[in-house]
Amino acid sequence: MGSTVAELVARAKAGDQEAFERLVRATHADTYALAYRLTGNEEDASDVLQDTYLRAYRALRRFRGDAAFTTWLYRITANCASTHLARRGRSRHEELSEEVPLADLRPAVDPEAMADAAAERDRVTAALAALPDRLRVVVVLRDIYDLPHEAIAAELGISEAAAKVRLHRARKKLRERLFPTREERHQLEQADAV
Repeated sequence: MGSTVAELVARAKAGDQEAFERLVRATHADTYALAYRLTGNEEDASDVLQDTYLRAYRALRRFRGDAAFTTWLYRITANCASTHLARRGRSRHEELSEEVPLADLRPAVDPEAMADAAAERDRVTAALAALPDRLRVVVVLRDIYDLPHEAIAAELGISEAAAKVRLHRARKKLRERLFPTREERHQLEQADAV
């Protein structure tokens, strides 16, 4: 590419269409992965991705550079995903594909360790997918994309306290699913049987 992200942003803000296209190519994979994690399926992720880049293009001249361009883009993605999910009013979730990594799981050297890592990834993926949208979005933005509570709250249109409460509830639900006590395991089994 030859140009830094900052240079591409400056050129795109000045109206350079090619610079914006290069920004899209440079950020597409990570932005799609976030959209996928937030929506839970390819079709919705594609819709969110398209909306994200359209909004980013329209708002680029207002980008001040207070945060990194990718952080700004992730915030737009989270906002678009939230809007998309609210519009759809979905409550069902589709399982995440193995092609989109949920967390940074380093590949193991031996096949048994690889199988264990894949099983663990599947457990985390299922636990994350079982969360309601409003909790899943917060935990993905905070724990995977490391956005601060303030930024999460601003993008979701909630208070910072509400973002913290949702994160606490999401982490608690994940812990209960991933590492249940005997009583929690019994309650989960009863709930899953219904």
